[in-house]
Amino acid sequence: MIQALSGQLLLGLINGSFYALLSLGLAIIFGLLDVVNFAHGAQYMLGAFLAWMGLQYLGIGYWWALLLSPLVVGATGLVVERVFLRRLQGLDNLYGLLLTFGLALVIEGLFHHAFGNSGSPYPVPELLRGGFDLGFMYLPKYRAWVVVVSLGISLGSWFVIEKTPIGAYLRAGTENPRLLQAFGVNVPVMFMLTYGFGVALAGFAGVMAAPIYQVTPMMGSSLIMVVFAVVVIGGMGSILGSIVTGIGVGLVEGFTKFLWPEAANVVVFVLMAVVLLVRPAGLFGRQK
Repeated sequence: MIQALSGQLLLGLINGSFYALLSLGLAIIFGLLDVVNFAHGAQYMLGAFLAWMGLQYLGIGYWWALLLSPLVVGATGLVVERVFLRRLQGLDNLYGLLLTFGLALVIEGLFHHAFGNSGSPYPVPELLRGGFDLGFMYLPKYRAWVVVVSLGISLGSWFVIEKTPIGAYLRAGTENPRLLQAFGVNVPVMFMLTYGFGVALAGFAGVMAAPIYQVTPMMGSSLIMVVFAVVVIGGMGSILGSIVTGIGVGLVEGFTKFLWPEAANVVVFVLMAVVLLVRPAGLFGRQK
């Protein structure tokens, strides 16, 4: 029983690491740009597919893909912000949601047409094959790597945004962009880079997910609703809330799979409903 519970909690911790990384990108984009980025799941899928295509067609391995794929996804984010989202500034954020939702459908449709609906495997890098025998369970090295790196990237991003001058500029640009621009800061470029960084996190998560999950055009759409629920539970725009809630929801899912497997797919939405009833701004959000 202990071995089964440990296995489910490990699976929940791995899922929670992806929830934290993806919801972090969503929280950054919403909290600093006021954009509900529904294309986040498609950008996560794009990161995984870029890694897979790089390996299949160019011989680019995992470690280079971990660097290059997020940069390419982030660059596409810069184009999206500059060409589309910037035109919606000052409008209701519903317009941004509809735009990014349409963008997600286009990206997923193109990849579905090109690669079909069947999954494509991506090999675990040789350095991270094997695992650790903990006595009560076997811990694969790659899954331990995913947890450690996801937490490191998430906490590092939180530190930069909350504790450094760069983060202070970003928050000031959100509250009073004209005043910040008067001090010589190019606010539009800063916003563009912020969106690019947020979607690059999704691309990074996609590369790390490729050796664990099948690389499919719909891998993002099956995950994005859970990630949005995580963001709502943590508090829309709360960086720390997205990290803590992402890990917590993953562990709750794992524990639920052990006790009541049929409820594991809906427990996050039950949690969201309860949190919205008790604290509408989310666990870490600011009450208005």
